[in-house]
Amino acid sequence: MKKRALFAALLCSSAAASGTLVVAGSGEPATLESANAHDSVTMHVQRQIYDRLINVKPGSTDLAPGLATSWAPNKDATSWTFTLRRGVKFHDGTPFNADAVVFNLRRWWDKSDPNGLRDQGRTFSIVADLLGGYKGEKNAIIKNIVKVNDSVVRVDLTRPNTVFPVQMSASYWGIASPAAIKAQGAKYGTPQGTAVGTGPFVFGSWRSGDRVTLRANTAYWGSKPKVDTLIIRSIKDPNQRLNELRAGTVDLVGDLQPDDMKAIQADKNLVLYKRPSFNLGYIGLNNRNEYLKNPKVRQAISMAINRRAVVDAFWSGLGRTDTSIVPPALGWATSSKVPADYKFDPAAAKKLLAEAGYPNGFTLDFWYMPITRSYFPQPKASAEAMAADLADVGIKVNLKTEDWAKYLDDLFAGRLSMFQIGLIGDYGDPDYFYGALYNPTSTNDIGWNAPAELDTLLQQARSGLTRQARAQAYARIHELTYNAGYRIPLVHSQSVAAARSYVKGWVLSPFSSEPYNTVSLVGKSWKKK
Repeated sequence: MKKRALFAALLCSSAAASGTLVVAGSGEPATLESANAHDSVTMHVQRQIYDRLINVKPGSTDLAPGLATSWAPNKDATSWTFTLRRGVKFHDGTPFNADAVVFNLRRWWDKSDPNGLRDQGRTFSIVADLLGGYKGEKNAIIKNIVKVNDSVVRVDLTRPNTVFPVQMSASYWGIASPAAIKAQGAKYGTPQGTAVGTGPFVFGSWRSGDRVTLRANTAYWGSKPKVDTLIIRSIKDPNQRLNELRAGTVDLVGDLQPDDMKAIQADKNLVLYKRPSFNLGYIGLNNRNEYLKNPKVRQAISMAINRRAVVDAFWSGLGRTDTSIVPPALGWATSSKVPADYKFDPAAAKKLLAEAGYPNGFTLDFWYMPITRSYFPQPKASAEAMAADLADVGIKVNLKTEDWAKYLDDLFAGRLSMFQIGLIGDYGDPDYFYGALYNPTSTNDIGWNAPAELDTLLQQARSGLTRQARAQAYARIHELTYNAGYRIPLVHSQSVAAARSYVKGWVLSPFSSEPYNTVSLVGKSWKKK
């Protein structure tokens, strides 16, 4: 009996460390180059390839050691020192050390760094959005990056910042191999090149429009992958994602429709998952538009859309409406002076339009997202519902969409008038939401030159040594941005995910994605025996 039990255990152990995990992604990554993209579709793949200096604990927003084993500020938080993990190598065999960290940070932050390849189209705009700007710029958070020794890096800041380590835990900041970037140049991170990190999976190939194939990093410093191969397919249609999951051609799926929950629960081969809510779906209004630059028009739009009815119709009980851009978990960073929710009042909206000089309304382009996200599981249908509400007060909208990469390009360039978009928190602090949407460099999509007070408040919130001090600054930010009315919060939502019943060890993060090194396919492999 003991021999038989031991043999069975060995079989299970072998099965758990083998096989191919096939994941259905909701789109194609824009790039596999760190810090050069904003979207969660891209981060989904990059998290498998790269590690950051600071990680988060599985299933939570709490910080955990990554490529840095520890970090500490000076007394006023104007400098942070990172002690690096020893003995780690990049996938190409080159060493991870302080030189590699400085190389990565400088190419993102310093526009004159030749390794930044900005003449090849790199922008690293997330540095401006989350860290205030680039080297030498007025609002830049980083002042200097210093190699102390082979295992220690210090980042000097232009002002106190108590949330800097939390910011650096965001999945944008994956540390890449300097040798690979230098060797490949403009091809790095594209389907024609490669991507080289220290993460749990090694880049294999990128078939544009179809899939990215990765293999296990058997020398990984952390928890080693339990599958040999990871394939992340690009399947934009959520119905197709679910159909392929039910057919067994994929093993796990995120960003399914809320309406799919009953079908998932009724299928004995599937397991339902819900990603914790840590996101925002909102409607953006561009000040460049002749109508939307009028504050009464923006207010009328906020009152014309029956937000609660829209969320009830398309989020199947998984969505919550309020007036805050931060999710409920960060409710301490809001103002009690702001109404809990927008008032739905079509009659008042019509009156405001008349006062604005548009008693007969007007026509406006309304752009809806071409892919599903947790914050917009049915982008077209929800846009149609909102269009009907707007038509009732005299605003006729032309519904438009385009390829996701082009959509993002046009949005960030400020070419979209009214649009759907959202964000999933990538680190566990209000700074992510307020900073990403209202930094001086991150409002081009809405064409708003925010008052200087707003940036001052953002800096006060980052430098606050207590939650109370930070909460006071965020409360005022909430009031300013609510009154401006350029971003109308629609929903904070859980998202629906599912996996085949043999998938074990999948721990969903509150953020957009998680590494798959914890996932095993024991049952799937056993069936193949």
